[in-house]
Amino acid sequence: MRTLIIDSATNVLYTALCFDEKVIYESYVPGKHDHASVILVEVEKACSEGNIDLINIDRVIVGVGPGSYTGVRMGVAVGKMIATLEPKIKLYEISTLKLMASGIEGSVLASIDARRGNCFGCIFDTDKNTYIIPEALVERESLEQNKFDVSVNENEYKVNPIRVMKWAKEVIEPRTLVPNYLRETEAERNLHD
Repeated sequence: MRTLIIDSATNVLYTALCFDEKVIYESYVPGKHDHASVILVEVEKACSEGNIDLINIDRVIVGVGPGSYTGVRMGVAVGKMIATLEPKIKLYEISTLKLMASGIEGSVLASIDARRGNCFGCIFDTDKNTYIIPEALVERESLEQNKFDVSVNENEYKVNPIRVMKWAKEVIEPRTLVPNYLRETEAERNLHD
């Protein structure tokens, strides 16, 4: 199974290419609101490193957020595009917070800054593949008062691509995949005012 993994919801653009359970290519590209300039370059590098054409991968796994609105949409759009243009390529989704926690053993507090003392966060038990505290938009301080072994944030995390492949869920109809924002955009909030 040839698997491409993409997550662009955080300050780090994560890309990996795996053949079965062997990691062929993996990159963490730091940035701030500029993943658009490198996301396709990273996909191309992954395919080049794996000596494979993009149309010959078997599945693409995308991080669906929560996180940066533009970043989440970017990764989801690229994944949907790949799966739509080549129907034999299956599309899978994974929470960005689960992806961020995947490289740690035990209970992991995974968080992404949501400004004003808030975060998109959860506490996830990677050994049991289950949430201790479900994903939500919460006050960072209140989330940190819970018990956990290790914390990761949108700037520093290590992905375990093998776990990501096991945890990802297939999207039967690629066009139906939508990002997980966990809150309305500012424009949507302004409509209610």
